[in-house]
Amino acid sequence: MVKIGSIEVGEFPILLAPMEDVSDPPFRHVCKMFGADITYTEFISSEGLIREAAKSIKKLEFTDFERPIGIQIYGHDIDSMVEAARFAESVKPDIIDINYGCPVKKVASKGAGSGIMNNVPKMVAMTAAVVKAVKLPVTVKTRLGYDEQNKNIVEIAEKLQDVGIQAITIHGRLRTTRSSVPADWTLIGEVKKNPRMHIPVFGNGDVIDGPSARHFKDTYGVDGLMIARGSYGNPWVFREVKQYLADGTLPPMPDIHERVRISRIHLEKSVDWKGERLAILEMRKHWSYYFKGYPHFKPFRIRLMEVETFSDMLELLGEIEAHFHGIEPASVHDKLQGGANEPEGLPSECRL
Repeated sequence: MVKIGSIEVGEFPILLAPMEDVSDPPFRHVCKMFGADITYTEFISSEGLIREAAKSIKKLEFTDFERPIGIQIYGHDIDSMVEAARFAESVKPDIIDINYGCPVKKVASKGAGSGIMNNVPKMVAMTAAVVKAVKLPVTVKTRLGYDEQNKNIVEIAEKLQDVGIQAITIHGRLRTTRSSVPADWTLIGEVKKNPRMHIPVFGNGDVIDGPSARHFKDTYGVDGLMIARGSYGNPWVFREVKQYLADGTLPPMPDIHERVRISRIHLEKSVDWKGERLAILEMRKHWSYYFKGYPHFKPFRIRLMEVETFSDMLELLGEIEAHFHGIEPASVHDKLQGGANEPEGLPSECRL
């Protein structure tokens, strides 16, 4: 049984990645329905939390159904990170997670996210301070290194473990690597094989289905896997991965009735959490993924982008369900090749 601190998270946990503008409570709910073992919030600015900015405070919200859940924070100032960690702990999540992975310029250029990976002493000091500040287990999500000259995750992982983190998730790309380049899991495997490492090591990057999950598990020996892009419009991926790892078989692809049912749940929970107007607007980035692969879907996609009310959206979903009854879609994973067609918001590198 894999444990993060004292929290049991399964024999081989499958994690839903923290993704800006994606992994909000409604999306976490539908992924949890299909077996996500651990969920994470969108990443939250430490400065936003300590200023009690409304958007940052809103991101702290979660339900018990989503547990175990980690609140992920990021920032460049150690004192602010400590204060933010204590703030996050006050809402009683299960885990505090530190984002050392986001490479987006406006984050990394300030020395936050993966930008701190070129200052390992500060990275270690920040981690140690957060660990000391809270009673909850602290985990880290990071990358292989800052750039090609600094692929030092084996050293970094040891140092972070030594100051008290309880698990590490490693994304198989550098800060400078684009999502169109395949993830390199070699160093993730080296971290796991390091005899000094005793905390769980989770791998992330290009886990999109059962076969890819089996490959990474068997080849690199990690303790669990984190899924990001593979979950877009496909919360069923968690069920698929678990079934494939268990017996080598794939469950049937969800048909149009199942896709409409789950997307409707996602929509309804979004309306409850954000209000009708914002939910309708923000669901627009999900519709193409839920119905990816259906032939001649473009007219419906245009209409999904134009609907303005909850009642009209429910009516349109019913029309889509009737129209595509009995029609099989192409593979849901076609969309993942080359990192194309990401949801709107921050660039894709913060979602992998």
